[in-house]
Amino acid sequence: MARFGKRLGVDLGTVNVLIYDSGRIVLQEPSLVALLAEEERIVDFGNPAREMLGRVDDEDIQVMRPLQNGVIADYEVTEAMLEYFFGKIAGRIRLFRPSVMVSVPYGATSVEKRAVREAILAAGAREVQLMWEPLASALGAGLPVSTPAGGMVVNIGGGITEAAVLTMNNIVRAESGRIGGLRLDDGIISYVRRKYNLTVGQPTAEAIKIQIGAAVDQPQEMTMEIQGRDNVSGLPRTVRVTTGEVVEALAEPLGQIASVVKAVLSTTPPELSSDIIDRGIVLTGGGALLRGIDSYLTRETGVPVYQADNPLINVVVGCGQALEDPAIMRRLAQTNHF
Repeated sequence: MARFGKRLGVDLGTVNVLIYDSGRIVLQEPSLVALLAEEERIVDFGNPAREMLGRVDDEDIQVMRPLQNGVIADYEVTEAMLEYFFGKIAGRIRLFRPSVMVSVPYGATSVEKRAVREAILAAGAREVQLMWEPLASALGAGLPVSTPAGGMVVNIGGGITEAAVLTMNNIVRAESGRIGGLRLDDGIISYVRRKYNLTVGQPTAEAIKIQIGAAVDQPQEMTMEIQGRDNVSGLPRTVRVTTGEVVEALAEPLGQIASVVKAVLSTTPPELSSDIIDRGIVLTGGGALLRGIDSYLTRETGVPVYQADNPLINVVVGCGQALEDPAIMRRLAQTNHF
């Protein structure tokens, strides 16, 4: 219970919710909620809800993502999910309410930001501070964001990709695109449907992406057997897909991610552009784990691109570290009028 009096960093993502406390990740669960369809009553959250994804009848139990494109799509369900997650790390009896630093997309509107703040307060927080996601990811990746020299980060999340140039704890240029890991999964689903006349679900597409997926052709071709429903006969069928096919399937959504990065580079002041060429671009977020995406973006932009260490947790680590950094807290208070 004492832990709940502490300060928590929260990454409220489209695909995962992560919570950081005292130097470690204390919760990492899917942003999924299972509801009884007719009654709209919540059945389960997180990992148990994920196990139902694609395996239950939508007319009976609906598995939904209450967050879309990095912002809240269903306020009441998000609040219930956060209350459940806070309860998991604090116990049901809460003597102390936490201070929370939570990330929000740079392109979020004032209404979207207010919804995040109110949902976290309603879920049990004492006070809430919001932080731009690119700044949080850069801080969590270890970029020297407090220095005058420019740095650039590209955070590829489940529902949104954000590219930003930072200096002196401030975002100088940034662009957002509603394209992320889920759109990559959709690209694989569409490709398999077109090429093999086979329908697969999002969990299968995600497994393909993780196990054999890549942004560019790999030295060693990998293959994977997948099962789905034949669109002609309606019967189950097995096919084998290759890494090369996944590269082809992901070409269009990856091109959209590259466009977000190029849009920022094209408007960056010359002196900061020079710093970025020297330092390179750092990739964060779950999408950074895709094989060869650093090589792909280096080829597309002409700027060296590197994957951060532990890219999946950079945002939440940055939120947690910001709570301990007086300079960043002052900067947030001055510039981000949340």
